[in-house]
Amino acid sequence: MAEGADDGDKTEDPTQKRLDDALQRGDVVKSQEVNTWFVIGGATLVLANFSVGMSEGLTTLMRGLISNAHSIRMDGPALPSLFQKLSLEMLAAIAVPFLVLTIAALAGNLVQHRLVWSYDGLTPKFSKISPMAGMKRLFSKQALANLAKGIVKLIVIGSVLTAMMWPEWGRLEGLTRTDPAAILPLCFTLSVKLMTAVVAILAAVAAADYLFQYRDWFARQKMSLQEIKEEFRQTEGDPVIKGKMKQVRQSKQRRRMMQKVPKAAVIITNPTHYAIALEYERGMEAPICVAKGMDAVALKIREIGEKNGVPIVENPPLARALHATVEIDQAIPPEHYKAVAEVIGFVMKLRRTGLRPN
Repeated sequence: MAEGADDGDKTEDPTQKRLDDALQRGDVVKSQEVNTWFVIGGATLVLANFSVGMSEGLTTLMRGLISNAHSIRMDGPALPSLFQKLSLEMLAAIAVPFLVLTIAALAGNLVQHRLVWSYDGLTPKFSKISPMAGMKRLFSKQALANLAKGIVKLIVIGSVLTAMMWPEWGRLEGLTRTDPAAILPLCFTLSVKLMTAVVAILAAVAAADYLFQYRDWFARQKMSLQEIKEEFRQTEGDPVIKGKMKQVRQSKQRRRMMQKVPKAAVIITNPTHYAIALEYERGMEAPICVAKGMDAVALKIREIGEKNGVPIVENPPLARALHATVEIDQAIPPEHYKAVAEVIGFVMKLRRTGLRPN
């Protein structure tokens, strides 16, 4: 990639290689609001479905511990055993809620991009401790967007929660005179109600933030025309070098082809635009094309043929047809057997009489 390319020059959409490289570096679309939404959504699910069972399990554990405190041995090896038992029971009580929250946290990342293993973020970089770079990040577009997003979230969520709790003000004031056993059910109901509202609001925030983060990430991946050219050179090779290599290959193939012309049984021409050199010996199933070409190459084939006494027969229709249908070192197609056989027969007949067709 070109270094130092001005961002204003990066007007081209990124190539697939550019996107793949970004993924390998760990540079992916990531909205923290999406992660937050999944975690809070998981917490709301836990609160609504598992909090009662979890609290009952912990209550039973603590009630049994307190009621039997006088008979619990805490001397010698009994104390570690007690702590181990309590730890296992507490883990059993919170295992399912903890699993749900873990899955929610992972899902928040996996829905945005596939799993990425990159150590690029762990590489020490001076820009991470540079005061100037830190100031740029502090007043960057991303930082300003996060500030505006935080203010909007605070205002919207605060306003919605206030509106929802205002009708409950009288009930909340009466909690001081309420039986403690009735406080928990009311708190549970209000908590689920408020958490559900927060999840609904954050869903809209997460969607908008993900769109913003995607557009910002895509803009960072854009390329200049020079970068695209350099990437093409890296992946496909320099066009100039490839052209020269192609010329070298063609030159070698042409030399090998010309070396076979003296072995030809006949050269069929147009007379000057096309030339097809065919090799044939008794016992062969069909004549084989050992050389072919147009214009200058055709002229060169004729010259070599004349120097080596190869018969040259002018047959424009057959020359054009063979040039279009047969490749070097391949037998002629069956549909041309008859016409070629007549030419070769004619050449052999002339040779027996001591004449040359050219």
